[in-house]
Amino acid sequence: MIEEFGIHIKDLVKEYEINKGGNKRKFKALQGVSYSVKRGKITGIIGSNGSGKSTLLKILSRITYPTSGSVEITGNVASLLEVGTGFHPELSGRQNIFLNGSILGMSRSEIKAKFDDIINFSGVADFIDTPVKHYSSGMYVRLAFSVAANLTPDILLVDEVLAVGDATFQQKCLEKMNDASTKDHRTVVFVSHNMSAVRQLCDEVIWLKEGQIVQVGSPDEITAAYLQSMDILSKELPIGLRTDRKGVGGAKITKLQWKNQEELLQSGKPAALEIEYEATEMQEIANLNFRLNIFNENGEYLTSLSNQMANFPFQQVAAKGRSVCRFDRLPLAEGSYYITTNLFINGIKCDRVERALSFKVIQGDYYGAGLTSFRDSPGVFIDQDWIYGKEL
Repeated sequence: MIEEFGIHIKDLVKEYEINKGGNKRKFKALQGVSYSVKRGKITGIIGSNGSGKSTLLKILSRITYPTSGSVEITGNVASLLEVGTGFHPELSGRQNIFLNGSILGMSRSEIKAKFDDIINFSGVADFIDTPVKHYSSGMYVRLAFSVAANLTPDILLVDEVLAVGDATFQQKCLEKMNDASTKDHRTVVFVSHNMSAVRQLCDEVIWLKEGQIVQVGSPDEITAAYLQSMDILSKELPIGLRTDRKGVGGAKITKLQWKNQEELLQSGKPAALEIEYEATEMQEIANLNFRLNIFNENGEYLTSLSNQMANFPFQQVAAKGRSVCRFDRLPLAEGSYYITTNLFINGIKCDRVERALSFKVIQGDYYGAGLTSFRDSPGVFIDQDWIYGKEL
């Protein structure tokens, strides 16, 4: 069996002890997970925050160990988990490349043969002799992925770090992972919230929920079932009651809704999105930033709403309050959408909720030209000016 499978997981359990106010309790991040990952295939792992995805990858990467159960792995493993793992911060990019290669069992000459490919793919040639602690998160991820993907591991584990990179680099990463499987016959395990990328890349998908496998199957089948379940969750459970949150805590978004909910949202018409928040560990917030990421119903990222990015800084504001994001003309085409919320205080992410609000937009004449968008074609309208001929 092990010859056919790159990874064999049996009855995997991971427990953590949580101490809150002197009260200790056990928390099971994984509960009896069993699965075998086929060699040379790309397996996706999806699930909401707290489902056990990252814990499973950390066990496969040997960063942490299971409480019980077993993992058998055929070949060496390179992993790209959250930003900050895998590199020594005091070493330069060049030194970290050689360090990672030696950990994978490669000789110095083998690493040198791959060095130019790593640099060219990452695009950080000008900073390769700079300590990586001075890299931006985007630079760090580009180099980390390039190292992991180009140093020919038998198994490549990739967590949701690609969200840091730009769209062009994300596509390069997806193509690289696909080549690792189809051309080099390497095994890839890919954790992502991007359902479009999962469908594009994976041969098979595992859906985790509360540390257990809900369903395994084809990318189209499993992502559709997962998105439907999340859509139901966002409609039935208000954001203030959601427990599947990420962030350091201490503050959260307690309410998110469109004003005048009895009215339909229409392209090109006025709209307003209400947000309520509360910080429990401070009396005043020095710098408050909302970032609301908008996706289409297939999980493809479209755009973000951010008071800070739009040059509306919220400084020295109350620890509990309300904000409204107003649109004179709603710039969304007809279709179904959802919002994932992020709340930052002083640049630190305190709260994140996936699929916090689902909504629909109907057709409208955004540009005032007597024309409407195509039916069921979610997207974003862009204000534009055109000139022609002699005006140039």
